[in-house]
Amino acid sequence: MTTQTTISTSRLVIIPTYNEIENIERMLEKVLSLSPEFDILIVDDGSPDGTASIVKQKIEQLPKRIHLIERSGKLGLGTAYIAGFEWALKNNYDHIFEMDCDFSHNPDDLIRLDAQLLEGSDLAVGSRYVRGGKLKNWPLSRILISFGASVYVRLITFMPVKDPTAGFVAYKKEVLSAIDFKKIKFIGYAFQIEMKFATYLLGFKIKEIPILFSDREEGVSKMSGGIVREAVMGVLQMRFWAFSNSYSR
Repeated sequence: MTTQTTISTSRLVIIPTYNEIENIERMLEKVLSLSPEFDILIVDDGSPDGTASIVKQKIEQLPKRIHLIERSGKLGLGTAYIAGFEWALKNNYDHIFEMDCDFSHNPDDLIRLDAQLLEGSDLAVGSRYVRGGKLKNWPLSRILISFGASVYVRLITFMPVKDPTAGFVAYKKEVLSAIDFKKIKFIGYAFQIEMKFATYLLGFKIKEIPILFSDREEGVSKMSGGIVREAVMGVLQMRFWAFSNSYSR
């Protein structure tokens, strides 16, 4: 008689927040409703609107599924995700996801990203710029900036990722375990590019899947000119830095 062993995969969705009171409760409820199960880690940067208070109320109801890291102020998107990555690795999650709280990323697509990891990819990217990917409610100027940035990144880094600035991604724990977070230099828009670049340079398999990216439904956009400038200059720095350094631990 042959005994079959079922390997359970644990999943964690990391969501950074700052003033997301309009979205947080609905986002938590949506992600928790998905199958397979996804746990949630909120990394809140001292939201003055009470976002963290809503999360704490939900934690009382589901303490094993919802988790919260509270920080003292706006310390940057990259540092929020790195805090989340370190927490995920410490708690031995197998698949670790990044997404926004504003519903510009469709939570249902977490299932598709997860499936891509199960099929053998190490990093799955929810992409606006592969065949089938779409943008909704974006002004032409923003589309041109975003698409132009993706082309620019590919030209400078030679990285075969059509949406390198995408913030809706899924990592296997082996990828995050291999990257030395102290060597990630950027905390804003360029952070997403650098994490993909590090994954690429370390030889992991990256796969993009098409998503519909919608402009936020509630709240205020966090995009700024400074974030875009960091990305433009950061890509050059990344490329030259990579000649003499490695992102590995």
